[in-house]
Parts: sequence; structure tokens; C-alpha cells
Amino acid sequence: MFARMRRARRQDVAELNITAFLNLMVVLVPFLLITAVFTQLTIKELNLPDSSQTPPPQDNVKQGLTVLIRASGLTLTKDGNNVDSWPKDERGYTYAGLTSRLAEIKNANPAEDRITLLLEPGISYDTLIQVMDAVHYLPAAREGVLVDMFPQISVGDAPAQEAAP
Repeated sequence: MFARMRRARRQDVAELNITAFLNLMVVLVPFLLITAVFTQLTIKELNLPDSSQTPPPQDNVKQGLTVLIRASGLTLTKDGNNVDSWPKDERGYTYAGLTSRLAEIKNANPAEDRITLLLEPGISYDTLIQVMDAVHYLPAAREGVLVDMFPQISVGDAPAQEAAP
């Protein structure tokens, strides 16, 4: 019995070797702090219809400014009337044309701050975000300064395109 007690006393208490962990933290923490400054998250605010609400009759709806985003191109309408359109070419959509036309409309009617984006099924998320940026912000004369054009953005489904006769 005494032999067992002697063996138990001779065993050294194992110490945790945290040197490698501390070395990792010394390198990792400053790296994460430095790169956190360069990473920015942008939140886009949208006005989505409430699923519990019944849609109002189409006759009573004031349509306002609407951008139809189709696979064939972009179409700008105001109160249901076609204002301008930009067909999609091999380089993609013409966001600059949309922004400049909306800037003209904004200059003529500065109180207007709402716009609706209607998308066809299959339009990519990247296209939606680029159109949202094109309608929301107007690049100012100074580099890096953005001016709000239409900050109240609503999103919906595009109506079915009528077939040509």
C-alpha cells in the first residue's frame, strides 16, 4: 500500500503549454483589428408588402416611378406611362443611363423620393443591388460623395410581358 502512495507522489502535475496559443493570439488579434477597418457591411432598406395585407384594387393605386427589370433590359415608367428604356447589350444593363434620366426627373420634382423596382423571375441578386444603387444614389461632382435621389425603394414582381403580335 505504501508503494502505491509513493508512486502517486512521484507523478508530476502536468502543466498546460499555452505558449503556442499565445503566439497565435499575438499575431492574430492585431491582424483582425487591422482588417476589420477595411471590411464594411452595407444594409439596403426595402419596403416590402406585408403578407397579411390584401392588395388594394389596381384602379386606386398611384404607381409613381417604376423601374421594370427584365432579362431584355430596363424600362422606366411614371404612373404607368413609359418614360424611357435601355435594352441589355453584351456588356449588360445600362445603369448610367438610368441614373442620368432619374436625375433629370429628380431635378424637376425634388419632393419625389419613392421608386418601385419590379423584377422578372430569374433576375440575379447582383443586378437588383446594382439597380438599387443606380436609383438610390447620384454621384456628386466631388469624388466619393453620394447624394440621395430615391431612398424609399420598394420591390415587387414584374407583370407578365405581353407577347408581340
